[in-house]
Amino acid sequence: MTTTGCHTADTIVVSGRTSAQTSILHRLDVAAVRLFDTLASWQDRRSQRRHLSQMDDHLLHDVGLSRADVEHEISKPFWQV
Repeated sequence: MTTTGCHTADTIVVSGRTSAQTSILHRLDVAAVRLFDTLASWQDRRSQRRHLSQMDDHLLHDVGLSRADVEHEISKPFWQV
């Protein structure tokens, strides 16, 4: 019989979960955070490109970009850096 926090020959149970279950949950947590970060990055990149496309030539010149630079950047898909 396995009890919380005790080690047996088969498995370790912590807070009602085996070490394998805890490992799986940890990997799922990490994957969820990475997915969220990726989606947030894509949304931010899309927003920045939209903003860049709305800048006038004078502002673009001030930041050192040409209209061709902007056209090249905004033609990229949102997932591409």
